[in-house]
Amino acid sequence: MSQVVRPYGDTTGDGMVQMSFTLPVPHDKRAEGAALQLAAKMGLAPAMLVHAAAMGEGHTFFVVYGSATHLVDMSAVEVVERDYPLLSPKDVNAAVKRSLRRPLVVVGACIGTDAHTVGIDAILNIKGFAGEKGLEYYSEIQVVNLGAQVLVPDLVERAREARADAVLVSQVVTQRDAHIHNTMQMSAAFREAYPAGEVPLLVVGGPRFDEGAAAELGVDRVFGRGTTPSEVASYLVHALGVRHPREPKKRTT
Repeated sequence: MSQVVRPYGDTTGDGMVQMSFTLPVPHDKRAEGAALQLAAKMGLAPAMLVHAAAMGEGHTFFVVYGSATHLVDMSAVEVVERDYPLLSPKDVNAAVKRSLRRPLVVVGACIGTDAHTVGIDAILNIKGFAGEKGLEYYSEIQVVNLGAQVLVPDLVERAREARADAVLVSQVVTQRDAHIHNTMQMSAAFREAYPAGEVPLLVVGGPRFDEGAAAELGVDRVFGRGTTPSEVASYLVHALGVRHPREPKKRTT
């Protein structure tokens, strides 16, 4: 079977796609022509203008439709696969209780000017997300949710006070790559404040993160959109070396 695919619109392999964008020009015929020229340069041939509307003074919103000339080689697609087993809350609690003999401490926050707590609350709050309970539901996980707009120095201080095993940071605001800058600042602050080898597990999440950029950002794991509480809990157990009760003991010689 071929590993090369094209988008599907009306018929298989027709390459038809629809996209929207805004140009900083007033709405007129020249603006519409500019939108079609941009669409053509992006690989839509032919490109058709579906919708155009003024967006305030000096800006126009466009929707274009056309056949993409580009192909996707599925064999060359690289993603971050889950490399740990997905555990139930019961199994996570049993693993923590057996291996740590104390609660696993998680400190969570939205840092910088980010005031969107939907992401961090979906993972931490007991109400959870996608039909799953948040980490507050886990009897062997102690959650400290600092909320929104937390300054990095304050996050570091609270993590030290709580003796955090892991720090979870959600970033939704991405203008001018704020999520990237905030994450790198956070990572640097923790590594400066803690002795080598004692830095808590640093985990970030948000819809605009590249899940493969953990090393570049200086964190241990990046989670993208749609991440559920059980995925995060299972990762924490895995990354912190907590052995699942059903996992066989490693033999020593």
